[in-house]
Amino acid sequence: MTSRTSLPKSKIRILLLEGIHPNAVSTLNDAGYTSIETIAGSLKEEELIEKLRGVHMLGIRSRTQITRRVLEAADKLIAIGCFCIGINQVDLGAALEAGIPVFNAPFSNTRSVAELVIAEAILLLRGVPEKNALMHRGVWKKSASQSYEIRGKNLGIVGYGNIGSQVSVLAESLGMKVFFYDVHAKLSMGNATASGSLEELLSIADVVSFHVPEDHSTRRMMTEQRIRQMKQGSVLINASRGSVIDLDALASALEDGHLLGAAVDVYPVEPKSNDEEFISPMRNGDNQVTNVILTPHVGGSTVEAQENIGVEVASKLVTYSDNGSTMASVNFPAVGLPEHAGTHRLLHIHKNVPGVMTEINQIFSDNGINIAGQYLQTNEAIGYVVIEVDQSESSLALEQLQLVNGTIRTRLLF
Repeated sequence: MTSRTSLPKSKIRILLLEGIHPNAVSTLNDAGYTSIETIAGSLKEEELIEKLRGVHMLGIRSRTQITRRVLEAADKLIAIGCFCIGINQVDLGAALEAGIPVFNAPFSNTRSVAELVIAEAILLLRGVPEKNALMHRGVWKKSASQSYEIRGKNLGIVGYGNIGSQVSVLAESLGMKVFFYDVHAKLSMGNATASGSLEELLSIADVVSFHVPEDHSTRRMMTEQRIRQMKQGSVLINASRGSVIDLDALASALEDGHLLGAAVDVYPVEPKSNDEEFISPMRNGDNQVTNVILTPHVGGSTVEAQENIGVEVASKLVTYSDNGSTMASVNFPAVGLPEHAGTHRLLHIHKNVPGVMTEINQIFSDNGINIAGQYLQTNEAIGYVVIEVDQSESSLALEQLQLVNGTIRTRLLF
């Protein structure tokens, strides 16, 4: 039987949406992938479904919504790259069921977000947003009242992950006292101190900054009650997820002076494009001037961050397509694989039910196919096994794997 190999790289179609940095295209090109289409904006569900026909790998940012319906219609899709930190725009469960690993960039824009948070803390403590707005209206309000140095102030960080810990380091270098709260035990950076509860942190912090993911425990984490638990005259910053803060309650606490100021970069509902109006209770009225900074979800939107993200996520897609490794996937069993030579590598994604591996090994034994190497990892939903066989036996092995009960998808690498 003639041995088959995987699809030539020139025929692997890749679709990149939302103006992903050209570094991603360069990284893919350097790895031998040339069939790449780029689109500046996001696509609505029906448009996306049509565009995904025949596409093998998809790259998106935060606006594109990958629903179960989209995934069911994607006939060739093998991997998704989220060129951002967030992954809540993808139905990860549906992607898992379809055997599609999802990759993101949890590290590349952490510095950009951290710098913005520190800058906003300084500006808010000095009352710059309000003074700036008044100056543009012709009002000269020179005063030291409610204008403070950042040095010596208490910073409360909610969520001490990649970004929160970097904010911690920068803040401490400026002389702040850092406290943090996280649902998981975390090793503190420098002299940062872990708080026993969110309420404890809110009661002592002069500046509170949020760096949490979106899940059931963080949605509306900051209710009106918790906002009122913050120190009188303190500052709130949210560059995490829009669902974390009750914005109506935040606006009320700013209007009556309970909080000195706030900075918000993410919102429960965000415009789908730059042409759509931004609607939020945080917007100032015609005559209202408050100490508030509103930014359009740009925490990680720096040239440096987008360059780094382009390389990071594109490299992960290349590694999975070339090698089969899923160590960096957010929804898939983590399998780290060595480079392969002299054999063909088969990828088999299956439902995690008893008997699958027994059936695979039995089929190989019955057909006299020798296994040169085998790597297996599972989670509660699926199993991912990588099998290396002699090149002359790979076609037969692939055909037999496709017959295994519980198979979701199979693929043959070089």
